[in-house]
Amino acid sequence: MSKQQLMTGNEAIARGVFEAGVRFAAAYPGTPSTEILENISTYKEISAQWSPNEKVAFEAAYGASLGGARSFASMKHVGLNVAADPFFTVAYTGGNAGLVVVTADEPGQHSSQNEQDNRNYARHAKVPMFEPADSTECKNMTKFAFEMSEKYETPVLIRVTTRVCHSKSLVTLEDRVEKDIVPYVKNAAKYVCVPANARVRRVEVEKRLDALKEYSDNCEWNYIEDNGASVGVIASGMAINYAKEVFGKTVNYLNIGFSFPLPLGKIEQFCKGLTKVYIIEENDEYIEDAVKMAGFKHICYGKYQPNGERFLPAYGELTSDVIRKAAMGDSDNAVSYDRSKVVGRPPALCAGCPHRGFFYELGKRKNLVVSGDIGCYTLGFAAPYNAMDFNCCMGASVSGANGMQKVFNMVEGNNKRVVGVLGDSTFFHSGMTSLLDVVYNKGNCITVILDNRITGMTGHQQNPGTGFTAQGEPTEIVDIEGIVKALGIKHIRVIDPNNLKLVSDTLDWAIALDEPSVIITRYPCVLKKMSMADKNEWPNMYQSKCVVDSDKCIGCKLCLRSGCPAISFKDKKAVIDKTMCVGCTVCKQICPKGAIN
Repeated sequence: MSKQQLMTGNEAIARGVFEAGVRFAAAYPGTPSTEILENISTYKEISAQWSPNEKVAFEAAYGASLGGARSFASMKHVGLNVAADPFFTVAYTGGNAGLVVVTADEPGQHSSQNEQDNRNYARHAKVPMFEPADSTECKNMTKFAFEMSEKYETPVLIRVTTRVCHSKSLVTLEDRVEKDIVPYVKNAAKYVCVPANARVRRVEVEKRLDALKEYSDNCEWNYIEDNGASVGVIASGMAINYAKEVFGKTVNYLNIGFSFPLPLGKIEQFCKGLTKVYIIEENDEYIEDAVKMAGFKHICYGKYQPNGERFLPAYGELTSDVIRKAAMGDSDNAVSYDRSKVVGRPPALCAGCPHRGFFYELGKRKNLVVSGDIGCYTLGFAAPYNAMDFNCCMGASVSGANGMQKVFNMVEGNNKRVVGVLGDSTFFHSGMTSLLDVVYNKGNCITVILDNRITGMTGHQQNPGTGFTAQGEPTEIVDIEGIVKALGIKHIRVIDPNNLKLVSDTLDWAIALDEPSVIITRYPCVLKKMSMADKNEWPNMYQSKCVVDSDKCIGCKLCLRSGCPAISFKDKKAVIDKTMCVGCTVCKQICPKGAIN
């Protein structure tokens, strides 16, 4: 079979995994990588799973590789931080069958807490790396990465970015190549990484690296486009497309698709005789440093000019308008407008979001510090709630709250309490060990687990608490309350977050305790496709809508403190959009005049 199909980069990676004969794939959802495993899960030939976190996903893929099947793991850029521990060690051992991992970086931080450049992971772990520039390369490089993994006995890293993940281009579909499972043979000297064995494997890593350097200079993925110009562009990934939009055929190009080890010989060959070289790469000066070390600093224009002054921005996406402004002093001929007249539209919790009532009540408390986490509930920091003071990374809400509360307890007369807030999927990801830390070290912070019955922010992926696997098969529903009890928490309450009085009373209960407590707010995400278990637990959910009695409304605007996007004002009276309202009644409970029914 051979036909063309329009695909996103994520879909194309999934297709490459399928065509390569992969049998096992694991991931944890995170934008912009989420759709990779979602698409893999549609192929019945592959056992695909959502793992509780990225470390577990990579380790499961490694184990499957040792078992003899081509295996795959994917995650967003910060997810590789979580998986870094096994990643660095598996770089020494390699697998038994091909093992490939995707890191989806996010220049511009559209939905991420930092903008790290994970090309550095390849360099530090001494693992080969590909950077596809479009969907065709996503599929082809993914397939080839498994061949490379097996030839060089190494995991292979594929680094994509947001625009590669979500942009579409034509991909040629080919048949799946079935790969037999390789028999597992015990080899403790290779796979058991005690120091004596690891020191021997370390030597093998360097031998492999030498071979890969030679490969990089001669491979098909790193190639020169000679347009007979005196100016050149060196770029990798999506940046090569941005550059071509700006320069067209007026420059020569060195496209680097296999970017670790870098093709130093080809870089030197390309730069010789040129009067200027633009280095177009998003995030760090990864290629730029290599060009300068090769002796071409005097013609190098990347993040910096030869004189040391800034040339391209240090952060954000290097879109064509950004490059054009730096290289040519102008930008696209876009329509000009008065930006001061554009009303900002910040992200907001959905109408009917079960987190809304909880954050409304939490934000009213003035003697609390709220430690947040990563999820749609992070929006609790914003107006009108102002109910989150800091957040860092997955699972840090509870451990951060524990540390802060310990310090507050050291100060005589300081009665501030700290509340750690995280979601159900985040609890499974890394919140459980943080809560264990609270119990073991005799903390007394308050933990709130916002259980909306799904992994919400990344688009409703299953997790251990939903009752379904990534491929839709029914499975055990892991009980959060049972886990909390098993971890040693004695004070637990499960509540409906839409009941404001209940939320307030429960917060009072937790604050009065001098021991650790856990509040579980349990109510499905308003956008969730309800399972039969959900329907049985909430049979009357969203059966009505709220309406405003304009005769009773005094225009006090207190209902706006719910932050619900379904509420607006017309002629100084509240109006509720019937197409958005789901009847959660949070606004009804807030209204002091009973004007909402």
